[in-house]
Parts: sequence; C-alpha cells; structure tokens
Amino acid sequence: MKFHLLNRKIHYWASLFVALPLGVIIVTGILLQFKKQLPWVQPAERRGSGNEPTLAMSQILEICRGIPEVKVRGWNDINRIDVRPSKGILKVSTTSSWEIQLESRNGAVLQVAFRRSDLIEALHDGSWFHNGVKYWVFIPTAIVLLLLWLTGLYLFLLPFIVRGKRQRSSAPPNERASQSLTSAVT
Repeated sequence: MKFHLLNRKIHYWASLFVALPLGVIIVTGILLQFKKQLPWVQPAERRGSGNEPTLAMSQILEICRGIPEVKVRGWNDINRIDVRPSKGILKVSTTSSWEIQLESRNGAVLQVAFRRSDLIEALHDGSWFHNGVKYWVFIPTAIVLLLLWLTGLYLFLLPFIVRGKRQRSSAPPNERASQSLTSAVT
C-alpha cells in the first residue's frame, strides 16, 4: 500500500475514534479561553478597598456560614481561599462550586456566585469522568490528534510536492541543470 493511501486511511479512521472526546476538549477549551469574560463560567472579580488582608481564618469561616445558599458548615466544605491583595479581596471556593468574594479588610460580602470553571476544567482534561478516562481516553485522543495533525500536514503538502516534482521532471534538460545549480547555490 502506498504511503499516501495509508496516510488517508489513518486520517479517516483516527478522526472517527477521537470525535467525541475531541469535541468535549474543544468546547470546554473555548469556554475556558473566555472564563474571565463570561460570568456564567467564572464570576467576575470585584474590588475591595484594602490591599492587606486583616481577617482571621475563623472570621472567614463564620462569614461563609452566614450565607445560606453556599451551605458551608465547616472547613470541610471549603475547597480553597484565594487571597488577592492587589484587588483587596478574598475568594472562597466551596466544595459545592460556589464562590464567595469578601472584602479583605472588613469581610463585607462583595459577591456570591456559582463557579463552573472548575467543572469545565475537569471535563476538559477528562478527570471529571474518572482518572482511567483521563489516562486511557483523553491522552490517547491527544496522541491521535497529533497524528491527525501530522497526516493532515502531509496531505496538505503532498500536492505541492508532486507538482514540484512534475515541473522539475517535465522541464527541458538545460533548465533542469540550471535549476539544480541554483538549488545547489542557495
């Protein structure tokens, strides 16, 4: 079988294999590219007045407990706290995907919003499904995608290569000699 025919078959069947996981990767990747611009994905950051946090950890927990929709009962319900001194805020992310933005100096609640970016990131890398899916579906998809990229480049360049060979072989002997001399000089 000729290489270009094998290349087409690989390109054809490999694209079928990776269609669904690649679709998930593409859609979630687009959403993640715009996460700062789309409040539906990640809440916009508010600004506080101070630039040095003065709240104690126990105060942060008590403020979060006072917000009914986030359902924080203890530290087990809090995933992480991001401190943004330049913006004067603390961003508290809960295990239930809520984000609470607090003024870092006095603890005023600036915003409470549902945060989808962590879910979208987990879908994007396949870890939301299961670590086995991440390693046995999404990584092979990336490898097949690399193969599709390489075979696609070959298929794109093949007509130019063939056309160049035809032009060189159909040129009169004098022109072929001058073409080889110019290519040897350059």
